[in-house]
Amino acid sequence: MSELAEKTATMLDMLPAAEQQLAYELMKRLVFAWDPDFTKLTAVEAEAVQKAEDEIARGETVSDDAIDWDA
Repeated sequence: MSELAEKTATMLDMLPAAEQQLAYELMKRLVFAWDPDFTKLTAVEAEAVQKAEDEIARGETVSDDAIDWDA
């Protein structure tokens, strides 16, 4: 979790329960407006995808056919 996300969570916890729900709904609306289908990647997710793509390009992965799935 990023430092900003941790700070946000800490501040959210400081609010009374009713206000926490209001803040959550506001954040949810912002996220839905930015990415209604939840298809955009976070910076951490994008880095993981890039790392995996690099490993595939270098041949550092194992194909599904090479795995004995019944073992």
